Amino acid sequence: MELPVVQPSPRPDVGIPVGSLPAMDGPVPALRLWGIRRSIILAVVAALLLVGAMVAAALWYAGWPSIKRDATVTPGTLFDLLKLVFAVVAGIGGVAALVVAYRRQRVAEHTSALAEFAHQLAHAADLRAEAARALAEAADERAKIETDRNGVRLFNERFAKASEQLGSDKAAVRLAGVYAMAGLADDWPQGRQTCIDVLCAYLRMPYVPPPEIGDEQARPATAETREEVGQPTLAAREEREVRHTVVRVIGAHLRLPEEDPFSWCGHDFDFTGAVFDGGDFSRARFSGGRVSFYGANFATGWVDFRDAEFSGALVSFTRATFSGARVSFERLSLTAGHVSFFAAKFLGGEVNFDEAVFDTWDYVSFIMAKFTAGTVSFKEAKFTKGPVQFELAEIGGARLAFDAAEFRLGSQVSFLGAKLSSGELSFERVRFTDGGLVVLTGADLAVPPKFTPEADGRPPKGLIFGQSSDVSDMGRRAACEE
Repeated sequence: MELPVVQPSPRPDVGIPVGSLPAMDGPVPALRLWGIRRSIILAVVAALLLVGAMVAAALWYAGWPSIKRDATVTPGTLFDLLKLVFAVVAGIGGVAALVVAYRRQRVAEHTSALAEFAHQLAHAADLRAEAARALAEAADERAKIETDRNGVRLFNERFAKASEQLGSDKAAVRLAGVYAMAGLADDWPQGRQTCIDVLCAYLRMPYVPPPEIGDEQARPATAETREEVGQPTLAAREEREVRHTVVRVIGAHLRLPEEDPFSWCGHDFDFTGAVFDGGDFSRARFSGGRVSFYGANFATGWVDFRDAEFSGALVSFTRATFSGARVSFERLSLTAGHVSFFAAKFLGGEVNFDEAVFDTWDYVSFIMAKFTAGTVSFKEAKFTKGPVQFELAEIGGARLAFDAAEFRLGSQVSFLGAKLSSGELSFERVRFTDGGLVVLTGADLAVPPKFTPEADGRPPKGLIFGQSSDVSDMGRRAACEE
């Protein structure tokens, strides 16, 4: 059987969107400047040397003229010397100012370079932090994938083990397999439907119920009882216990509230062709999905649907056979969804819908059903809205009883085209409220139905008799049912 969980790849490839990281291994930008005093002195000396060199060059060019020295210094000469001194001092101050301005510019540029370097360092730190986060997320993702892989592997191993147990020739091992498969369904939500399908498939396996046994034979399976009862009978009894356990486990999970993590409400259940000789679906909630009892055979024993709830599932008993079991739908609540007994055969036993509530605008169908033996009872059932169709049904030898049932406004039970050749169709003490109807128009009633007449002797109001040949749409509806 194909499992629903896709296996993860053996080497998960986790992409990490990380930009290129700048290389910040270089040295911090350095400011290389001499001291201010040293810088000024060197600049002044250099300037003086430059001026001296220029003067020497000028004198050389002029042929090294001699300087006339006078004994007296004139005011003009003194003034010229003072101007020269002031010019030299101003030149020295200018050189010092240029040195200071140059240093200030270098310091400003270095400060800007340091700020840019700090910004790059912060950006690189952010990128490295992002890369670290991405690597951590990748590690977590890989760990999660590895955990999921290990979990899936474990679930697969448990599934294989439980399936192997269900196929054992020993009843005790099969019972262990039932509980193992149910436990796996609880622990494995993704594979829950698969586990349910396996349990349902077990019930669909060929099965012949064991013969009914008396109390004196219902003893532990010792060597004496095996010889007395017979090995095949004991094996059938053991198989019946396994099958009843499967039904009991399914029913228990369908009784849990829908919000419960272990609830199986809303899943599909395929009992197509299964043989039931007992089982407990009491208080089960069929709130979604498809529930198929198509062609199932309710052969013997007691199959319990008491207080069950059909509230959205598509439930099909199409072509099911009720051949001797006691099947109880007592207090069934039907509030939504379709329930079909199309072409079902009631060949014996007892099927009762006593006190059931039919409260849905969807349909309940007994179209083309055959009632040949046994009893089908709707005693004290409440039909509050929606159609219940017995069209083209055949009643011959069985008892179909609606005694004390209540039909309210919006409900209609139709027997259009039905045939009552023998047996009993009973509407004794029925109540019609605000327009509920039971339509017998168009039915072939060879045996008059039973009912409690009104005070004037007439049939109850709402029980509609008559003959009609207008059954042209019944074939289409029957085809839809099929």
